[in-house]
Amino acid sequence: MRQPDRIIRLTTVLSRTGLSRSTLYRKIADGTFPAQLQISTNGSGWHESEINRWIENPVAWRAPAHSEQGRNE
Repeated sequence: MRQPDRIIRLTTVLSRTGLSRSTLYRKIADGTFPAQLQISTNGSGWHESEINRWIENPVAWRAPAHSEQGRNE
């Protein structure tokens, strides 16, 4: 059975990637880092699997051409 994809918050993402907050948001705007998901009115997070893929190869990671927010997993 497959594990569900966890949602991780900003502090965890910053800790795991070693990026600063401003660099992270600049990379999101450039399409070279996974975009955050809106999880509540004032909260956002990232799919852990997307962050893991970025960590494995940050230079080659590119945002998908279409939105994957509606995917069923």
